[in-house]
Amino acid sequence: MRKRISLLAACGLVALGLSTTPAHAADPVFTLAGPAGIGLRPHPGQGGEPQKTSVEFRLVNDSGKAFGRQSTFTIDLSPLKGVADVTLAGQQGSACTLTAAAVTCKRPALWAGETTVVDLDVRAAKDVKAGVAADLTVTGTADGATFKSATTKVRVGGPDLVMEPARLKAEQKPGDKQALPVVFANEGTESVHGVVLEVRTTHGIGLVEQYDNCSYSEDASEDRSWNSGWTTVQCLLEGEYEAGAVYGLDGPLTLKAAPHAFLDGLTYAVYASGDQPKTGKLGRPANGKKLTVQKRAPKASASVRSVDLDPWNNVQEFDFATKNTADLVAAPVSLKGKAGETVKADLGFRNKGPAWIAHLRSGEDVARTDIVIPAGARVTKVPAGCKGVNADGSDREQALGAPRYFCSTGDVVGERETFSYPFELKIEKVVTDAKGSVSVGQWTPGGTQGQRWDPNHANDKASFVINAKGGGTTPTPTTSATPTPTASATPTPTATASATAGSGTDARPNGGLASTGTSAGTLAFGGAVLVAAGGALVLAFRRKAAGRA
Repeated sequence: MRKRISLLAACGLVALGLSTTPAHAADPVFTLAGPAGIGLRPHPGQGGEPQKTSVEFRLVNDSGKAFGRQSTFTIDLSPLKGVADVTLAGQQGSACTLTAAAVTCKRPALWAGETTVVDLDVRAAKDVKAGVAADLTVTGTADGATFKSATTKVRVGGPDLVMEPARLKAEQKPGDKQALPVVFANEGTESVHGVVLEVRTTHGIGLVEQYDNCSYSEDASEDRSWNSGWTTVQCLLEGEYEAGAVYGLDGPLTLKAAPHAFLDGLTYAVYASGDQPKTGKLGRPANGKKLTVQKRAPKASASVRSVDLDPWNNVQEFDFATKNTADLVAAPVSLKGKAGETVKADLGFRNKGPAWIAHLRSGEDVARTDIVIPAGARVTKVPAGCKGVNADGSDREQALGAPRYFCSTGDVVGERETFSYPFELKIEKVVTDAKGSVSVGQWTPGGTQGQRWDPNHANDKASFVINAKGGGTTPTPTTSATPTPTASATPTPTATASATAGSGTDARPNGGLASTGTSAGTLAFGGAVLVAAGGALVLAFRRKAAGRA
């Protein structure tokens, strides 16, 4: 009976997708992870509430499979006695318990990938002096597994670099220039030796000046020859930045709206040297000019390399709305074929510019292509980024053989960019002058409508004809890259693009960068996330793939 129960238990684990470790197999090794260090703002004293700093400990299971035995994780709190107070953050249920001596968490199974073990809120203890530090270590145990521990250095006091919001003009015209006044302070308890100023701009706006102590990089996309979204400038500003002091640039930084500018964004930040986010390939000018700073409110303090007490206030952002337009033009297609033949058709549109259009904040599609298939033809191959729908635009299960298709652009359409979706169709029956259509525009539940920023809706729709009367002609398709899926729930097309200059009149798309003219400490461009890890603030700007096909 005991053997039967054990067998049933093992089968239950298999049914849940978990794995047990055979006695003869080597024990799996799991890695615990957390920030290398955190800084705590000193306790304000009698009657004040200390500011909390959050710490997340995670487990990394890169074995590719789940571990089906109970694991116990322990954090020894004794080193923090008199240094810091610890509480459990948020609702963590009965999985974790907290005592004065330790935090203990239990997990019935460990799934593949990375999971959170525990979130802690840590506050400086009353009367503890700045500079005192202690280690916070998490360990793990389980039958049949080995765990690598993780340690976070907890330190009271430290620097706190704060970027002040700049007064900028949100409404722009192509070619407009304005100064970017950068002012930052160290509001912590300790000084910083060397800082890095980082300025990131989207494709339609950039900095005029270049300095020898600055590096420049572009977020070039693999599927586009032009800058896919952001340009990053990082300037190393050497020297001692004292606690309580305010600093401003001793040299100009000028923003300029490009001929293709539309809805664009800016972020500007300051980091302790070494804590700045990593960038792509960097280039450096050599023109003999160097960007420097001036101290405005000095206050003496010792120089100590430590973690920024509040990395979230290192960054500011701003949105621009440029008076410009973009003309999306559907491409006509005419094909010939006999019954039983399979023909290929590149169906899509091009952006005549002058503006690029990007929904970097919302990640929504810039445009949809609505393709109606001519009578007598059946689609046998559907490109990525396109889905089959019924004739009225309603959803259907089968992608092949649909009478109509909706194709998505993703959240960026570059100036002078072409989107071409390669379909294959079998001519099941020859129908003379069989007519369909290709339309491009804003997403609607039943198809498309003209974009408000598109000045010419007459060219939003083009003919798609098979076996036109009089024989017809087959125009040469516009050269473009084959749409390829991106890492998202809905694949989106990509295309080759080239940029040219131009200008136009005012218009704005839904879902683009809001023309708020305001600054905020937390970024939202393209699902941007700010992650404080190991004392360094890492900005990860990720373009969202299209949400709707």
